[in-house]
Amino acid sequence: MDGAPTVLQRRIAVTAAFCVMAFGVVFLRLVDITVFSGHGAALYSGPEAVSPRADILDRNGELLARDLPVADLYARPHALWDKREAAHDLAGVTGASQARLEHVFASKHDYVLVARQISPDAQAGVMHLGLPGLDFQPSLKRYYPKGYAAVQVIGFTDPDDNGVAGLELGLDRRLRNSGKGVALSLDMRVQYALAHELREARETFAARAAGGIVMDVRTGEILAMASLPDGEDAAPDDGADPRRNRMAQDLYELGSVFKIFSFALALQDHTIRLDESFPIGSGFKIGRFTIHDAEHMPATLTARDILAQSSNAGTAQIALRSGAVRQRAFLAKLGLLAPVRSELPEDARPHYPRHWGDVETATIGFGHGISVTPLSFVTAAAEVVNGGRRIRPTFLKHPEDARGAQLIPPETSKTMRALLRYVVTDGTGKKADVAGYDVGGKTGSAEKVGKHGEYVAHKLLTSFCAVFPAENPRYLVFVMLDEPHGTKDTFGLALAGFTAAPLAGRVISRIAPVLEMPTRAPVLVKENS
Repeated sequence: MDGAPTVLQRRIAVTAAFCVMAFGVVFLRLVDITVFSGHGAALYSGPEAVSPRADILDRNGELLARDLPVADLYARPHALWDKREAAHDLAGVTGASQARLEHVFASKHDYVLVARQISPDAQAGVMHLGLPGLDFQPSLKRYYPKGYAAVQVIGFTDPDDNGVAGLELGLDRRLRNSGKGVALSLDMRVQYALAHELREARETFAARAAGGIVMDVRTGEILAMASLPDGEDAAPDDGADPRRNRMAQDLYELGSVFKIFSFALALQDHTIRLDESFPIGSGFKIGRFTIHDAEHMPATLTARDILAQSSNAGTAQIALRSGAVRQRAFLAKLGLLAPVRSELPEDARPHYPRHWGDVETATIGFGHGISVTPLSFVTAAAEVVNGGRRIRPTFLKHPEDARGAQLIPPETSKTMRALLRYVVTDGTGKKADVAGYDVGGKTGSAEKVGKHGEYVAHKLLTSFCAVFPAENPRYLVFVMLDEPHGTKDTFGLALAGFTAAPLAGRVISRIAPVLEMPTRAPVLVKENS
């Protein structure tokens, strides 16, 4: 038995060696395909390789986004009997491009993608074709059960389930690592009401676009944010991006709503008395310029009525008493000279003059010559009325009082609330009043800038900033209409008092009961100094 191996034994050894080599080649090929090849995910790796993103919920638990299981379909072209016929049939079932499939099936690749994220119905259709060489790989697709509701805020994902816009991008890491749903500050009941009223107003006044925000002034929570047109009503040929969040990433000269800041600064610095009279007449001259008002004004107005009647000439004089240095520092303190920070990745850097002299101070005083995002404006306005304390806008549910450092004196904030209520009871904001809720607010009618940098008289951006209850605000409602047109009911006028103010009132009348707001203002709580 210790002699040389027999012929049979040598043949067995050679055959075994060939088998080991063959299995080694197969093993190395599998490693190449699954690990190193560009087809990486082509072979089945088991459902554990697919990790779903967390659900997105509104503040009341309504489902806004969820990953659902789908499949990616791959094919081995060499296994197909008739590549052209297979391309035709697969395109019909999956919606893939037949021309692309014919091209990849004719290539030298041995494993190619047919279609991504196909539904269970499509999978059944593919199975019914009975084609060889097909593989289904587990995948996930993000579904949004509320459709276009808050689409610009929630955002969307790419085919690989990565966030690419909105909160899907801003909260991407959290959504990937959270084992449970992420609750937003959004209240879909408020969102629907805001979007519906914006859509109705946009249609009524034939406006190019519309937008709005509802914020809790104590917590900084955004309860609703809408930009129209969205995917529901965007015309295919109007050039508008229905996914663009105009409230967070577009800059506007907002006009007279900015007078809120001019008056807050003047009251804080004691440069005016509310019963003090200012000359208005036919305008206010500054250098070679004359500042006019949109409507006829009396010869004089008290400071209180300058705000109530929205006089540009009067506000310019008040702003000049503060001066350029104080005005710029005050707006910076309120966060209006830098991008506003929130969980949204979309933002924009405000535009303001490099040279900030008297003319710039006067025009910025009534909201021209400075461009900010609506979200930035809303945050600063909320700080003026919430007791004068800093807040950070947030899209995450955070119902606790989050007011921070004192920015303006509490007594200045209290006086501003009373002034905003006066605008609604005795000024341009009358159509925003809602019985029982003591609304305060300010109109804004800004002339838009033309192609050559000139202001166009009949192209307006109208807005209204409302707070309620005015004595001790809980919520701020901001609405905006881009180029509204007057109607028979408004006597052909498109100013904010006729367009944006009633819109804000309708929004408040719908959301106040939903938010369980009492119909009388609560007793004013003592504010921290």
